[in-house]
Amino acid sequence: MKNRYVFIITFLVLSSCSDDFTNLAPISNRNEVDFYTTENDFTAAINASYAGLQKNGVYGRSYWTIFEMRGDNTDQGADATGLARQFAEINSFTEDPLNEQIAAAWTDSYAVIANCNVILERIEEVEMDANLKNRIIGEALFIRSLLYYHLAIAFENIPLQVTPFSPGDALEQVSAAVIYQQLITDLETAEANLEVSYSANNIGRATKGAAATLLAKVLLTMNLRSDAENVLQRIVNTYNYELVDDYANLWGESNENNKESIFEVQFISGGIGQGSAFTNDFSPSAFLQTGQGFGRNRPTDAMKNAYTDGDLRFEPSMGTSYTNAEDETIVANYVRKFESDPPTENDSGINFVVFRYADVLLMLAEAKGESDAAYNLINMVRARAGLSPIDATTPGTFEEKLLAERQLELAFENHRWADLRRFGVAAQKVHEAEPFIAQSTVRNLFFIPQRELDINTNFVQNTN
Repeated sequence: MKNRYVFIITFLVLSSCSDDFTNLAPISNRNEVDFYTTENDFTAAINASYAGLQKNGVYGRSYWTIFEMRGDNTDQGADATGLARQFAEINSFTEDPLNEQIAAAWTDSYAVIANCNVILERIEEVEMDANLKNRIIGEALFIRSLLYYHLAIAFENIPLQVTPFSPGDALEQVSAAVIYQQLITDLETAEANLEVSYSANNIGRATKGAAATLLAKVLLTMNLRSDAENVLQRIVNTYNYELVDDYANLWGESNENNKESIFEVQFISGGIGQGSAFTNDFSPSAFLQTGQGFGRNRPTDAMKNAYTDGDLRFEPSMGTSYTNAEDETIVANYVRKFESDPPTENDSGINFVVFRYADVLLMLAEAKGESDAAYNLINMVRARAGLSPIDATTPGTFEEKLLAERQLELAFENHRWADLRRFGVAAQKVHEAEPFIAQSTVRNLFFIPQRELDINTNFVQNTN
């Protein structure tokens, strides 16, 4: 059932960030003494942090640009004017530090982080129900960690701010390793504080499983496979997730927050400013839904060709042609996972699935390394896709087979760029999918936005 607990609120905490100093500034210039004093205040504040995940610089737009279009799964296509130019530059590694999508990812991510920091600092001194306090602390730590994880993957050399920022504070870049160590600590606390599941109006909040899944992803990124295996095994054994029987039933508004879902960014249509734009952004034609079809985030031919005959994931994931209003067949790759018919343009109720159980199973296989147990986990995912099992005798290395399975299972869900980097094959795979991009031009990191360099003259720009 679609959750509506989080977002039908005024963005009071997320809308008043000062432009006079860095984007790590406190979210609100309101009188915090008056606001952060009751349970209701902190509930509203954490709800605003969830709402911040909808922002264009986070899951609304920039994240799929950075983590899908940057890799080999999708591209912008030949047209490169207006907004499309920003996407095309990211896709081809020709963007500069002024690219608005990259700047938005930094700005909006740190805006939500700043809100979480205020919550975490102020909540300890307020008398309130202990269980609710612990839950809100866990939620704030999870949300902050989720954003820091993505910032570390994209930029690596970033400020780590875990207390409210004040003008005049000195900001220093730290390595991704420092970020990840902080996330391990925070996510262990978050997992301990959060619930296994929620009911009624709280469905959609971060759970123990969500914190543990992100923790495992951080540990794998750090190559701490044994530690990741312990966490992932805990998810499998104790947190009650299951694969949905039919891959097609993972998608669509009626299937959201299902038994496989671990964490979703909740969107609500209805003209309240909290609908998602995925349907219109990804559709190739206005004929397929209400409003314009912008044809962005287009699956590459390499993505299309990665599917084998009989893979039941293909049709729910992407299309290769459509019929337009003139009854003409147009050949074009497009994403189908976010199809809907919103009441108005860019106002779909389609959620963004951040984590789901299939990812946990594939990560557990990665943590175990090549073994019968690892292949059994991969084959659980393949069986749902209607595919025969694989084993050590199947052509290719274990890493190649696992990465291929992750691409097909998790296509267009913002995992690909992190996977390519973790497996050390980003340049190779990008060039194979789009030969016009030379391997030598494929950079692992995005540029630090120019505004941040201008404000913080001690910051060092990424070059690799």
